[in-house]
Amino acid sequence: MGARDARMAAAPPGYVRRVRLLVLATEPVGADLVRRALPDADLDAAEVLVVSPAVNESAVAFWMSDSDEAIEEAESTAQRTAEALRERGASARATTGESEPLLALQDALATFSADHVLVVVREDDAARYREDDVVGEAERRFGVPVTEVTP
Repeated sequence: MGARDARMAAAPPGYVRRVRLLVLATEPVGADLVRRALPDADLDAAEVLVVSPAVNESAVAFWMSDSDEAIEEAESTAQRTAEALRERGASARATTGESEPLLALQDALATFSADHVLVVVREDDAARYREDDVVGEAERRFGVPVTEVTP
């Protein structure tokens, strides 16, 4: 029995362990999508960190290092998603991350010990995420279960 299992076994009756969920999303998502992707997760008792990568939409913006617009959009996306989750009872906070999903996850997991990661993949990005094996690589690197969902 690991230390974490021992702590859970010693929990007082009625104790509900708070699920720690990391949501990586490049566009705002609602609580219904999260509930559909993770039907066993209790959002009412969840602590959620929403990370939105600051992605430049054009190659020109990327090469010109014009990241202000990408950061503003990422902040808005993360805030809107966190707010939607808070409205459904989760304790959620928002942050921005690196444009590369694995780097964004690595940075977030350095300070937030997630029990599960939900990667929300836009249809436009699905082929690239699968080609880069974002979900598989994240599970191997970080040792946390990862679920991918397309809105």
